Amino acid sequence: MFRRSILAAALAVSLLISVVAAQTASDFVESDVVAIDAAGGTAPLVYLTRPLDDDQAAELLEVAPNLAFVFAANAEEAMAHAGRIQGADAHLLNSEVLAAAPNLRWVQSWSAGVTRYLENIEGLRESDRIVLTNMKGVHGPAIAEHVFAMLLSMTRDLDAYRRAQDRAEWDRDAGEGMSALAGRTMLVVGMGGIGSQIARRAKAFDMEVLATVRTARPAPDYCDELGTAADLDRFLPRADVVAIALPLTAETENLFDAEKFALMKQGAYFVNIGRGKIVVTDDLLAALDSGHLAGAGLDVTEPE
Repeated sequence: MFRRSILAAALAVSLLISVVAAQTASDFVESDVVAIDAAGGTAPLVYLTRPLDDDQAAELLEVAPNLAFVFAANAEEAMAHAGRIQGADAHLLNSEVLAAAPNLRWVQSWSAGVTRYLENIEGLRESDRIVLTNMKGVHGPAIAEHVFAMLLSMTRDLDAYRRAQDRAEWDRDAGEGMSALAGRTMLVVGMGGIGSQIARRAKAFDMEVLATVRTARPAPDYCDELGTAADLDRFLPRADVVAIALPLTAETENLFDAEKFALMKQGAYFVNIGRGKIVVTDDLLAALDSGHLAGAGLDVTEPE
């Protein structure tokens, strides 16, 4: 995963990149073309990243020989390199580093979400010389596995058996009941790079898969029915599991409120690996406390 996170640096040296400083795909600002002098592809790209061991550095240089690394563990250490860097990991930047980096042309987020960088690094959104890229899809397999780790923990009541194990007790009846995923229905809300990986695994569990996307398109073979946001209220009552894989936008903030939870099936499970602000926390707690929902697996919360 780390290798893939900066492998694109080799290409960025020789490409002209249109600046997109945006929070969502539908709300972007496109400015002048930015590029660095690549000297015919021979000049190194000075890239700021976390410290690498010799094996990591060697692997990256084998596939991207025009990288020159500078290292920092945090933004304070990054200040020492600010004047040199042309590319950087987003988590090593703050407003002060950005202001002191006149040669910076590329910022790479290790996550799919970039909102925190646009909101917290002053000048990044407004810059007409810096392109901000994300890791859409790269983390999909790992996050999809995490979704099913949380889901199986709930459907198999594994936590109850873990507590019995901690007490050194053999208790076949420690859990309140188990249920199988096969034959049940999962709704993936937001079937992008990560959502597609969730849907694939749901189909492998022999589940019926419903999903929503921004723009209508034919359903892939691992999805039984694919709709858009307009179909969400129609899909919710059919789902035994609802998995949220949406970005945070003006349209998705507080999307899952008391009304949406009321539409969900009695005893359904709710999983959120999108962003915390997509869910009204008090409404989710109310749905859990009332017993309307059987459980929730939260990788993100509000506040996060």
